[in-house]
Amino acid sequence: MAKGVFGNKPTPISIYASLLHFYRRLKQSRVYPMADDDNPSQYVKLNKLQAPVEIDSRELNQPVEVPQLNVQKCEGCGQALPESFEPPAIEPWTTGIFDCAEDRESCRTGLFCPCVLFGRNYEASRDDYASATVPCVLHAVFVEGGLAVAATVAAFNGLIDPMASYYLCEGLLFSWWLCGAYTSIVRLMLHNKYHLENEPCDPCLVHCCLHWCALCQEHREMKARLSDNFVMPMTLVNAPPVQQMNPAQE
Repeated sequence: MAKGVFGNKPTPISIYASLLHFYRRLKQSRVYPMADDDNPSQYVKLNKLQAPVEIDSRELNQPVEVPQLNVQKCEGCGQALPESFEPPAIEPWTTGIFDCAEDRESCRTGLFCPCVLFGRNYEASRDDYASATVPCVLHAVFVEGGLAVAATVAAFNGLIDPMASYYLCEGLLFSWWLCGAYTSIVRLMLHNKYHLENEPCDPCLVHCCLHWCALCQEHREMKARLSDNFVMPMTLVNAPPVQQMNPAQE
């Protein structure tokens, strides 16, 4: 009998003993919970008679909030900012938009040659030493040229077909809006550089409604800001006199 259990040839008793031993080891490890009287099964048996579970599509693919990514970011470049960062305060303009008489030179230039004043403002607002020739020419062609066309249409009002006059006026108004959007780039650069407030309204609307006053105000603002920059005086160092070594007297 012992030879049949522990011999080389397996017997039904040895197989049953091995299965019983394996069952006890598996139950102790609790890798696969099995059902019995003391420990009911934790698995749910599915069948065809079970009611289907409704899943809302909005519950799927929900964004996961990561605290490390919920940081303040720069609006310009999108880089993460430190927690102690505070945006700079909005500063007011040094002069009002209707204070054109404070600087008579810029007032005369903006009234009679606004293209020249716009070119100067564009050149002074750029940090890459841009030329004022191209902005000045564009301003003269589109702004002064558009005003000349509008004056010509108004002078020959009775000689031009009414529908043609209507289309010309509509095109001039649209081109004036485009010119206001183009000339407002200097005002936007001043806003970003000196953190100025939108006074009295959006830069594009300011140039569309008060173009000449806006040019003069921008020129006065840059003139006042640049004059506040303190330049350190240069220290002149005089070189010591040249010393010549005389040969030893014999």
